[in-house]
Amino acid sequence: MTREAALAQLDVSRETTAKLDIYATLLSKWNKAINLVAPNTLPDLWRRHFLDSAQVLAYGPDKGIWLDIGTGGGFPGLICALLAHEKRPQLNFEFIESDQRKCTFLATVIRETGINGTIHAERVELLPPVGASVVSARALAPLTILLEYAERHLTPGGTGLFLKGAKHDQEIATALETWSFDVQKHTSETDPCGALLTVGNIARV
Repeated sequence: MTREAALAQLDVSRETTAKLDIYATLLSKWNKAINLVAPNTLPDLWRRHFLDSAQVLAYGPDKGIWLDIGTGGGFPGLICALLAHEKRPQLNFEFIESDQRKCTFLATVIRETGINGTIHAERVELLPPVGASVVSARALAPLTILLEYAERHLTPGGTGLFLKGAKHDQEIATALETWSFDVQKHTSETDPCGALLTVGNIARV
C-alpha cells in the first residue's frame, strides 16, 4: 500500500500528515542502527505498521491515561498518540519500553512531532500501577501475560486493547484457564487472520 492510499484511509489533517511523515522518516533512519521493525516490512510501513496501529484508536476513550506497553518502535501507542493529538487532546499517552535505545527513539519522535507523551524506561511488571483507562500492546506477549500486565495498570472498568495474530482464539482459550474476562474480537483491518481484542472486567480465577 502506498503512503497516499494509507493517508486516504486515515483521513487526517495536513498537520497530522506532516507528523506521520516525520515519524516515517525517523523510523527508516533509526532502523538501520536499532531493530525497531523487521527491515523487510519497511516498504509496506504505512499499511503494516501505521494503519495496523491506527485501527486501535477507534476503541479507546476520549480522555484519561492510555498506557502502551512494550512500545518498541511505537506500535500501536505512538501512532494512536499522533492521531489523537488533534482530535482527543484530553488523552494522555504513556509508553513502557525497557530498551533504552528504543526509548531514545520514542523521545525523538515525540520531540520532533510536538506531541505529548511520557516514556517509562522500565519493565512493565516493575512499574508502579499507572491507573490507566486503556492498556494497549502489539506483538508483545501471550494474552495470559498481557492480562497480568493489564490488571496491574488498569483502573476498574478499564480496557485492554491487544492486536493479535492468527492464533488469537487459542490464546483466549488458554487465558480463560486462569483468568476471568470479557472479550470482543474485531477482525483486523490489515490482516484477515488477525484480530484486535478488546478486553474488560479482568480478574484472576
